[in-house]
Amino acid sequence: MVRRKKIRTRGKIQLSRYFQDFEKGEKVAVIRERAIPSSFPVRLQGRTGTIEEKRGKAYIVKIKDQNKEKKFIIEPIHLKKIK
Repeated sequence: MVRRKKIRTRGKIQLSRYFQDFEKGEKVAVIRERAIPSSFPVRLQGRTGTIEEKRGKAYIVKIKDQNKEKKFIIEPIHLKKIK
C-alpha cells in the first residue's frame, strides 16, 4: 500500500490523469491519489477491475471482492489503465 508520495510530486495533481477517458470493458487498476479524498474503501488499493459505464465524471468499476462481484463508483484520477 502506498503510504507517501515522492517529495517532488507532493500536493500536485496530474491533470492528464484527472481528465482521462475509459471505454466500457477496459481493465483498470485502482491506485488511490493521496492528494484527493477518495470515496471507496482502502482495501481496494491495488485491485483490478473492468469499466462498466460512466456516471457523471466518475466511472462504475466492477471488482471481484472475495467471492462476490461488486460495483464501485470511482473518479478517474484514482484509476490507471492496464495494457
